[in-house]
Amino acid sequence: MRALLAVPLLVAAVPASAQVLGEDRAACAGGEGPAIRVAVRGLKDRTGGLKLELYPANAQDFTRDDTLLVREGKTFRRVRAAMPPSGPVVLCIKAPRPGRYALLFTHDRDGKNKFNPWKDGAGVVGTEGFGYARPRYTQAIVEVGAGIASVTVTVQYLRGVAGFGPMKKAAD
Repeated sequence: MRALLAVPLLVAAVPASAQVLGEDRAACAGGEGPAIRVAVRGLKDRTGGLKLELYPANAQDFTRDDTLLVREGKTFRRVRAAMPPSGPVVLCIKAPRPGRYALLFTHDRDGKNKFNPWKDGAGVVGTEGFGYARPRYTQAIVEVGAGIASVTVTVQYLRGVAGFGPMKKAAD
């Protein structure tokens, strides 16, 4: 809960004029919620692509195979974007309705469209490090109202024996 309260202060640092990326960008630009505006911090570099995924807010479904979630009629949405060469990184993803969701960001540095823990980064709205485990759904919870929810995600990369954590010196 503490991490969610700190989010508005972090989002305020992103210029309102920042270009919003992803195929759902019109939802955030036009205020046509429900949607989530995600400011990304702590990128290791400007290579590869960006991906946001929206899941049900429960442990069983968070990071579960999208084909199974869709087949079962559960919430799943994915938005991809090319990495901008410079400037703030802000993405938008639509939510099906107001409610509580789990949000996962990944930085696909090697461009293979499959998470590679040795190269790629991941982030959620919570600020705790992942260590060697995948992020917990409780770290990824986002409350979405009828409008646009704004959150900040700090990307974490594998950092040796400590596991996943934020970069000490980020490219952004």
